[in-house]
Amino acid sequence: MVGLPRGSHLTRYSMYRRLAEVGPRMPRRKGDALCISHSTHLLPMLGIDATSVTEANYPEVKINALPHADAQFDFVMSDQVFEHIEGDPVEAMEETRRVLRPGGIAIHTTVFNFPIHGVPCDFWRFTPDALRYLCRNFSSIYECDGWGSQKAWRWARRGMHFEAVPHATWHPLHKVATINDPTWPIVVWVIAVK
Repeated sequence: MVGLPRGSHLTRYSMYRRLAEVGPRMPRRKGDALCISHSTHLLPMLGIDATSVTEANYPEVKINALPHADAQFDFVMSDQVFEHIEGDPVEAMEETRRVLRPGGIAIHTTVFNFPIHGVPCDFWRFTPDALRYLCRNFSSIYECDGWGSQKAWRWARRGMHFEAVPHATWHPLHKVATINDPTWPIVVWVIAVK
C-alpha cells in the first residue's frame, strides 16, 4: 500500500464516504455546531460551514446532561459515542434534540457488531432500527443506515482493523471495505432533523 492515497480504517471507511456524500445534500449546511467527544472531524467531512464550534468532551461534559441552553445549535454531532453512554441513551438523544434549534440537524455514529472496547466503558450496541427509535421525537430522519460484513470482520481479525484503506478500487482491502451486508452492520449512523 506504500504510496497509495488512503482514507479511514476498515470499519469506518464506507461510513465516512457515505457521510461525505450525504452532507452536501442536507437541508442545512451552515450554522453553530456542538461537537461531542472529539467529533469536529465530521464538520469538513459533511461539508458543514460552522459559524461557531463548541466542543463538549467527556469526562467534563456528558452527552446525557449537556450544559447548554435549549435551541442553541444548528448541528449536534457525535462519532462513536453512543456505545459509551453511562446512562440512558434515550435521554442522551433527547439532550441532543433539546439543544438544537428548530430545523437543526443531529448526526450520530456508533457501533453494532463490534468488540467490547473501553475508553472508559462500553455499554450499548445499536441497529439502524434502534437509532430510528432513539430519534422518534425528531421531525424527520434524513438518513439512517449501517455498514458491515462478515468478510470485513475476517480481515479485521487478521490485524487489518486499523489499517487505512487505499482509495484504489482494485486493492483487496478497498474491496472488503466497500462490501456491505445490511444484515451484518459493524457501524451505524443517523442524521435527524428537529
